[in-house]
Amino acid sequence: MSSALTFKILEDIASDLSSDEITFPTFLDITFQVRTALKDPNLNVEQLAKLVGAEPLMSTKIIRMANSVAMNPSGREIADVKTAILRVGMEAVRTVSFAVAMEQLLKSKQMQPFEGISKRLWVHTSHVAALCRVLARKIAKINGDEAMFAGLVHDLGVFYLMSRAANFPDLVADKVELHALLVGWHDNIGHALLSALGSPEVVLLAVQEHETDREIAELKSLSDVLYVANKIANRSSGWRDPELDGEVDTSMLDEMFDADMLAEIIEESEEEVQSLKAALGG
Repeated sequence: MSSALTFKILEDIASDLSSDEITFPTFLDITFQVRTALKDPNLNVEQLAKLVGAEPLMSTKIIRMANSVAMNPSGREIADVKTAILRVGMEAVRTVSFAVAMEQLLKSKQMQPFEGISKRLWVHTSHVAALCRVLARKIAKINGDEAMFAGLVHDLGVFYLMSRAANFPDLVADKVELHALLVGWHDNIGHALLSALGSPEVVLLAVQEHETDREIAELKSLSDVLYVANKIANRSSGWRDPELDGEVDTSMLDEMFDADMLAEIIEESEEEVQSLKAALGG
């Protein structure tokens, strides 16, 4: 198959994302609503709780997150959305909205042809999000919640491209070209989609640069944190097919960290992964 079909998909996406009336995929509906609500400077907890409470899956996960070990060291459980939001913070709702959206997409009928890569992608995403939080707090000394959010959405472009590719059976059948499309375009497509969703500039830059190989002397920015987290995750939980793309070069990690420090980071992130999975029910 020629690359004409790939070009057609990219052309359609570019046209959609550059238009005044963007047609967001169904799986991003709740995320778009939350994004719009959070942009209102007058939004209060009661209003956000009303929006979240109207979506059963969303409200369940917010309450579960609020009652997780990480968020509830006292062990005092809560059962209402408003109190849950007060405990986890309003920005955590944004993170959960994306997790819900991607989970719904992965379980949808249209994603059945991509079952293998979808599972690997979700595992990879969970690890990157957890690693981002650990690296942000432990080394970079930046906002850990924002870093976790960036990790959660860094490969949104892959999810989105698969959802669009599902409408092209010939492309789905051509594993080589499909893989090339996902690897080659997911960072820019993810950046464009998150920009349309109104994500902060610092997150947009980090997502756009997360696959751009470069030297990093020390972790100082969100972009650096996401880049390194993605490298670490690729050692044990990459989503790419090594037979079609080769292994991701992670040698820079050995220059940046000694073995003990890297092992410590990975151990802490594993605890974060389990906490994240427990909180999101995944």
